[in-house]
Amino acid sequence: MAYDEEILRRARQRFDAARQERRATLESRRENAYRRQPRLREIDAELRKTSARTLSAALRQGGDPVRAVRELQKNNLDLQAEKKSLLAQLRLPIDYLTEQPACPLCQDSGYTDGHMCRCLRKLCAQEQQKELSKMLDLGNQSFESFSLRWYSDRADRKTGVSPRKNMEAIYASCLDYARKFGPDSGNLLFVGSTGLGKTFLSAAIAREVSSAGFSVVYDSAAHIFERFEAEKFDRGEENAGQDVSRVLRCDLLILDDLGTEMSSPFIKSALYRIVNTRLMERRSTILSTNLEPKKLSKYYSPQIASRIEGEYQIFPFFGDDIRQLRKENDGEPPF
Repeated sequence: MAYDEEILRRARQRFDAARQERRATLESRRENAYRRQPRLREIDAELRKTSARTLSAALRQGGDPVRAVRELQKNNLDLQAEKKSLLAQLRLPIDYLTEQPACPLCQDSGYTDGHMCRCLRKLCAQEQQKELSKMLDLGNQSFESFSLRWYSDRADRKTGVSPRKNMEAIYASCLDYARKFGPDSGNLLFVGSTGLGKTFLSAAIAREVSSAGFSVVYDSAAHIFERFEAEKFDRGEENAGQDVSRVLRCDLLILDDLGTEMSSPFIKSALYRIVNTRLMERRSTILSTNLEPKKLSKYYSPQIASRIEGEYQIFPFFGDDIRQLRKENDGEPPF
């Protein structure tokens, strides 16, 4: 899992701010308790010195260091007992003046055993959800809210399969893909006209995969190619290189509306770079397009089309335009 630098920066900023807030709250509690019972301040100061004095006693030349250490330990226990008694008199819990980490796994460092802790990973997932929400309606577009009632159960003349039956199979495959997502999950190609659910299911997958802690980038093909162009020709646009890196390195890339951009040699080169790099590094990609597989070869190149057709699972979307049906039927499924 590789969150891009901006997502990680924002998550880390929230992480550090929460930790500082906890420390400020603890300091406020301490000052309140010290005002009510000044002896507590003296005890805490003595306890902070204990470890240094213990080490000094152990290294002291002459005398009996073991005996000195035992005396310091006894003094430490006496101070703790006195502190406990004073806190009880103030009707405060014994750990009232002690800093407690919010995460016992990483002790509020954000990392454990050299890996990002789940507490920081959760914040990264939340920040990523915010980023995805700029492009997608994640609040409504989910597997739970997807309805097959908008798809006709009448058999399609070309395929002999009804749009509803076709979508049942696509929905099941997408749900399985999202919930079992991991390394080597593979690549998907959504093909079909507008208004058939390609964006909806893309959003549902993005939501599920992102919530599981994987890095996801969702964007239109036109915008992504624009960022590649800005990086290539060094236009001085802020974060262009970072945006390109996100596209190439994220766990799941969802490239929407492929084929609606103006074709050019540079765009063909950029698409090949995206497809080939992610295949070589075994990073999963979902492409969504109105172009049929055969037209991909003409619009881009036989080489690109061959890579896609050979490495992507193809899902054909067909049926009536759902957006138009909603408009015509006041939001009620006609089937």
